[in-house]
Amino acid sequence: GGVRASIEVEDAMHPFADVNDGPKNLILIGGRGCGKSSVCRRIQAFDKRFKTFVLDDLIVYEAGMSIPAIVEAHGWRYFRDLEYKVCQKAASAFDGWTLIDAGGGVVVDLDENGNEMYSERKVEALKANGGKVVFLDRDIEYLCRRIAGDSNRPDLSATASFTEIMERRHPWYSRAADFIIDGGRSADDNE
Repeated sequence: GGVRASIEVEDAMHPFADVNDGPKNLILIGGRGCGKSSVCRRIQAFDKRFKTFVLDDLIVYEAGMSIPAIVEAHGWRYFRDLEYKVCQKAASAFDGWTLIDAGGGVVVDLDENGNEMYSERKVEALKANGGKVVFLDRDIEYLCRRIAGDSNRPDLSATASFTEIMERRHPWYSRAADFIIDGGRSADDNE
């Protein structure tokens, strides 16, 4: 697990900044609705030198179809493999001042039976070029409220509830993280 902190976005840059070289490349992870996109926008507004890559947008571009369409046409295993390829491409593009808004399942792969497991390969791919993973930790009830009714997010499972999935993934987010930001409920409460 990573170093845990409860800090404001502007203060969040402190542990990642190097006065001489600029900040390291940051990969934001966390459950659906935790505020990854919002935090990336706020960091970019704070310092215009940052460029942001949204992993899900890169996957859509690579596949030529929406994420729900990818999952419906090819299944979750195909999507996770495509996500891995995009992680590799995104990491190779790192040259400093880069934010990666990673999807909620970036820490997930599927075992031979189709069950979720920790994705060492995707996490290693994202960290390969000096990337630092930042876990935006939010409580599950907050995440449930944030994603309710969002048709752009395909169902994660036909059998497990969102709460069950987030409880299973939480230790994986922590394991992947170099830094953990305790988001509480403040970052996106006004959205």
